[in-house]
Amino acid sequence: MAEASIVVTNIRKSYGTTVRALDGIDLIVEKGSIVGLLGPNGAGKTTLVRILTTLLTPDTGSARVEGYDVVTDAGIVRQLIGLAGQYAAVDENLTGRENLVLVGRLYHHSIADSEQRARELLVQFGLVEAADRTLKTYSGGMRRRLDLAASLVNKPPVLFLDEPTTGLDPGSRLALWKIIRELQAAGTTVLLTTQYLEEADHLANTIVVIDKGRIVAKGTPNELKSLVGGDVLEMHLTEPSRVNEAAQMLRSLGSGEPVIDSELGIVRLPVTQSADALQKAVRALDVAHITLEDLQLRRPTLDEAFLKLTGHRAEMV
Repeated sequence: MAEASIVVTNIRKSYGTTVRALDGIDLIVEKGSIVGLLGPNGAGKTTLVRILTTLLTPDTGSARVEGYDVVTDAGIVRQLIGLAGQYAAVDENLTGRENLVLVGRLYHHSIADSEQRARELLVQFGLVEAADRTLKTYSGGMRRRLDLAASLVNKPPVLFLDEPTTGLDPGSRLALWKIIRELQAAGTTVLLTTQYLEEADHLANTIVVIDKGRIVAKGTPNELKSLVGGDVLEMHLTEPSRVNEAAQMLRSLGSGEPVIDSELGIVRLPVTQSADALQKAVRALDVAHITLEDLQLRRPTLDEAFLKLTGHRAEMV
């Protein structure tokens, strides 16, 4: 078994007497891997990250980062981790360079070392031309890149990213994905929470799904997709008003319940005997005079796996 960077054992955390945020979490994150943490709002993702980054204390259980306990060795753990969230934790009244130097000084690095590290990060994150501009003039994507750069000033072996690309345009998101992959290639361990299933699918070696404070599934993106069962038959009806009728008619052909998009007139049906199900579906719809605008047989998506595991569509995370 590969060496572990993060080990979580039976972590529980409640807020008051009514809200149990984490209900017995066990998790091992291998060194140099990217683990995606998914779950609906309120599932416990951010609570877990806050415990692992020493910002919260668990009620029971234990967690170790690079071998150090997050409670009893909190000071050491903080030296070994970087944290970047969905809101840029930088000072907009300072320049990009000044922000990075300030973080270096907070880590007790010398002025010379802090300035050198700032220069390295400005180059790595494509911010050299904007280095001496105040953050007030930065775009959202530039601020997010600087925030990620700030989390790497101390060259941490473990990086926590809490929804780092929320609200970014597609181009800025792709740029951050590239940087995250490069960090992993250099040996950094990354724990990523995200509301974008496409992001987890592209970046994560392993995906952990949390719902109601418990881990409900764990595996590679392909392993989670396989939980849907076989392929997905997706039918786009010419008359959206007939989706319920079509779904009821085709239910017996699927390996699971059909999923309906009434607004778009789409029925998605998980199937195992793909070719046979396709032929029977087309014949049944033809007999009922239900016409199709489009028909495709495809592999399941992570969104569909998420729906099966949590009962929520991805838009609800």
